[in-house]
Amino acid sequence: STPNARRPSGSGQGGPSRTHSPESLLDIAARRVAEKWPFQRVEERFERIPEPVQRRIVYWSFPRSEREICMYSSFNTGAEESAATAAEGSDETRLPFRRGIALLESGCVDNVLQVGFHLSGTVTEPATPSEPEVVCSVAISFDRCKITSVTCGCGNKDIFYCAHVVALSLYRVRRPEQVKLHLPISETLFQMNRDQLQKFVQYLITVHHTEVLPTAQKLADEILSQNSEINQVHGAPDPTAGASVDDENCWHLDEEQVQEQVKLFLSQGGYHGSGKQLNLLFSKVREMLKMRDSNGARMLTLITEQFMADPRLALWRQQGTTMTDKYRQLWDELGALWMCIVLNPHCKAEQKAAWLRQLKKWNGVDVCPWEDGNHGNELPNLTNALPQGAHGNQGESECTRPHRTVFTRAIEACDLHWQDSHLQHIISDDLYTNYCYHDNTENSLFDSRGWPLWHEHVPTACARVDALRSHGYPREALRLAIAIVNTLRRQQQKQLELFRNHKKDLLHKGMTSITNLEGWVGHPLDPIGTLFSTLMETGRSDEENLHLFPSARRFLEEGESYLALAVETALMGLGQQRIMPDGLYAQEKVCRNEEHLIAKLQEVELDDSLIKIFRKQAVFLLEGGPYSGLGEIIYRESVPMHTFAKYLFTSLLPHDAELAYKIALRAMRLPVLESTAPSGDMSRPHHIVSVVPNRYPRWFTLSHIESQQCELASTMLTAAKGDARKLETVLESIQKNIHSSSHIFKLAQDAFKIATLMDSLPDITLLKVSLELGLQVMRMTLSTLNWRRREMVRWLVTCATEVGVYALDSIMQSWFTLFTPTEATSIVATTVMSNSTIVRLHLDCHQQENLANSARTLALQCAMKDPQNCALSALTLCEKDHIAFETAYQIVLDAATTGMSYTQLFTIARYMEHRGYPMRAYKLATLAMAHLNLSYNQDTHPAINDVLWACALSHSLGKNELAAIIPLVVKSVKCATVLSDILRRCTLTTPGMVALHSRRNSGKLMSLDKAPLRQLLDATIGAYINTTHSRLTHISPRHYSEFIEFLSKARETFLMAHDGHIQFTQFIDNLKQIYKGKKKLMMLVRERFG
Repeated sequence: STPNARRPSGSGQGGPSRTHSPESLLDIAARRVAEKWPFQRVEERFERIPEPVQRRIVYWSFPRSEREICMYSSFNTGAEESAATAAEGSDETRLPFRRGIALLESGCVDNVLQVGFHLSGTVTEPATPSEPEVVCSVAISFDRCKITSVTCGCGNKDIFYCAHVVALSLYRVRRPEQVKLHLPISETLFQMNRDQLQKFVQYLITVHHTEVLPTAQKLADEILSQNSEINQVHGAPDPTAGASVDDENCWHLDEEQVQEQVKLFLSQGGYHGSGKQLNLLFSKVREMLKMRDSNGARMLTLITEQFMADPRLALWRQQGTTMTDKYRQLWDELGALWMCIVLNPHCKAEQKAAWLRQLKKWNGVDVCPWEDGNHGNELPNLTNALPQGAHGNQGESECTRPHRTVFTRAIEACDLHWQDSHLQHIISDDLYTNYCYHDNTENSLFDSRGWPLWHEHVPTACARVDALRSHGYPREALRLAIAIVNTLRRQQQKQLELFRNHKKDLLHKGMTSITNLEGWVGHPLDPIGTLFSTLMETGRSDEENLHLFPSARRFLEEGESYLALAVETALMGLGQQRIMPDGLYAQEKVCRNEEHLIAKLQEVELDDSLIKIFRKQAVFLLEGGPYSGLGEIIYRESVPMHTFAKYLFTSLLPHDAELAYKIALRAMRLPVLESTAPSGDMSRPHHIVSVVPNRYPRWFTLSHIESQQCELASTMLTAAKGDARKLETVLESIQKNIHSSSHIFKLAQDAFKIATLMDSLPDITLLKVSLELGLQVMRMTLSTLNWRRREMVRWLVTCATEVGVYALDSIMQSWFTLFTPTEATSIVATTVMSNSTIVRLHLDCHQQENLANSARTLALQCAMKDPQNCALSALTLCEKDHIAFETAYQIVLDAATTGMSYTQLFTIARYMEHRGYPMRAYKLATLAMAHLNLSYNQDTHPAINDVLWACALSHSLGKNELAAIIPLVVKSVKCATVLSDILRRCTLTTPGMVALHSRRNSGKLMSLDKAPLRQLLDATIGAYINTTHSRLTHISPRHYSEFIEFLSKARETFLMAHDGHIQFTQFIDNLKQIYKGKKKLMMLVRERFG
């Protein structure tokens, strides 16, 4: 048979070709031998192999499938790769595989020669505007349909084969008949006589004499020496002769490059997309496992070694800091991949033993990351697939048990085997049933229908499914997945029956300590995710897969699909009652995993058959008692169901609203925040963490959980619009279960928005719900500090306005339970009295007056309770009602002597003057002065303006008022510059004349020699003297000139007295005597004042 007559087994051309004549027996046999036998074994087996047989073995020994070549020259295989790269928007033509095809198709491959198990050729890189044309020499060795080594003149440094190696390989795969094929060179030499051999060697040396001559001479010397090592060995090596028996048969992988690249990605610490690159490497490992390529484990070993050598591990352990989330997820993937590798159903015992040694070595390193982040998990070995696990920790006490690391599960999985006959039957036989089997116990091998069940710790059983999928056994994975899901369904049914029998006792206790220590959602092995994707992959391509999985459907219910089974599995997993794990990382993982599963479910379009499953599972969830996260009673620290319930609610609402509300209302609870929640019964097994009695146990994701609870409530409020009974139920649930004021406020705002949508009339019931929630927020935040409080109060008034006048009246009647006095007057009453509110409410005069009366009553009550902050608002609000205004004024007077500061009194005094009550303003100003105290150096005090205003007011009212206020000023103000300013102003005009704007100032000025101005003048002079002495105590030379100016001002005031000149001279002489030590300063004083 000629090469053209062969069937293109897996060649890259694809598509059905024209009919072929049958293959010859020689070709069939040669192909089988070429795939499985090292050539040395063939040679040893037969003394002389005929040349045509040798040729066909050599011919068939080159890989025939492009898939592996693609795998070793790009990040993903074939179609996946182009989709993934297109999605990333990267230039897929840059991938070596794509570029290799382009080079091949544009005729760049030349001089292709196959000598035995060695392929060589040249590949020309065409010139570009910036680069000249380059010709690369490529050499490829192969054995048993695998490329075992590559070299290329381009000097490529990468994990992947370069485009030139791809081009040459594909040339040989696609055009084998165009490749000149020779037997291994040793065979050719064997056919030569002595003369021909001599000629051959001499020509070879002549062509390459510069490179070969030294080597040739050395070999000649050794061959001619009797005792040389070369003469002790029979025969001679031949690089073209294929593999020896001892050679490992695996594809060429550049180990050094794998290590270098991983090291580089790790050193970039998540920048420059290094996390994505590492994930792509992990995908490459999975891809290799799927192709059952031994390099998968080899590559993962190299990656793990680099991860373990990451210097940041020691640093983080030292500093006690946590690693980043993305980096943590990479470690998780590493652990999961090792689990897959050790669970390879066809790996040899010695191979598994070698991996176990390696894993234990890494596990023993003290910086090895723990399974659940930085928090040591105190649970026992939960893989417990084998009762006497060689690595089980059950015997150790809790304190000595080492932390579970990312490798612990893989180490435990080394104990698992696939020899169980029941397991073997399940995975290898679609028809494995036992209809006569009637053992209905917990661990029976078949269910009542005779379908096989598989009882094993669920995450472990699912890890088996993942391993089967990963190692390229999709049928087997599917069969086991179906058996596991059928087991879970049966278990769910049994638990429901069990709970119904014991329901009374449990409900009577009102609590439960039954919970799963190990939840399936958020579990390091992601069991539900594994089952879901295994079933979904089959379900998505159900039509194509009918030939692949014809009778696995035997174990599906009538009319049930793989898709339906996948959905049901996800619902069972998400609804499982499980304890919140320890540590921030594990808790975040629970949220992340749950959201990821729900996102996958949301991609599924729900038809009638799926809704039926939703209904069935919803009933299980509601009635499953302590086995369900939505059962009537749950363990206090169980993972909340808000996110899941929101998904169930929205999915079920159009089909069964009653059931949807039942689920959502049941899920609203958050017992961990109930201070009265029972702390559980203490007769639990010793390894369950006992409930911490404080209000917030070790829940790091609590704020996220509370926001999810709030989202669920908001979704219900939106759905219940227009249904008063439902709204009332939802409101009760919110008030009972939500404990955070900011979340209740958000719900109040949500309800308000939904109730007042522009396109319809306001929904009054929903508005009332909104108001009710708003009132609850007011009560909750009344005595606590909350930075959003003002916003909340304003919003509440807006909401009450929308509800109607009676709502506004009601909040003002009970203001003291909702607002502080300041809020009640400055925000509530002021808004109620504003024009915009009156217009919005369309009130008549009578209604307006009633509302205003309520507001004034509130204002007076607030002024009584907190005069300092509310008196002014109360006066403003009561302006239009004489009696109320007088009452408010009286409240201010009563409070003035005890509870109010001079600032508040001055403000109200100015308000009174502005309203046209100067005498009242004067009265309040005198009360304010009594509280004031300005010392000598407070010449920039904010109250100075108020003092000047008070004196101006008194001056304008007349001599008597001025006379009455001056003693108060003298008593309160000790600052010389302020006093001199007041004095100057009082002497410029006649008291009582300022107010009479129309007349000329014809009155008599007041004398400085008589009271009250004499008293003010003396006080001012006294203040200047005291201030001077005070300033001289601590004066520095840079303040001298400023001090001289101060003395000049003092002189002006002294000179206002009739004997001021003498007084000032005496004062200066006194200074010169006392401070004669300050020579320079006294010299300046003499220069200016004599």
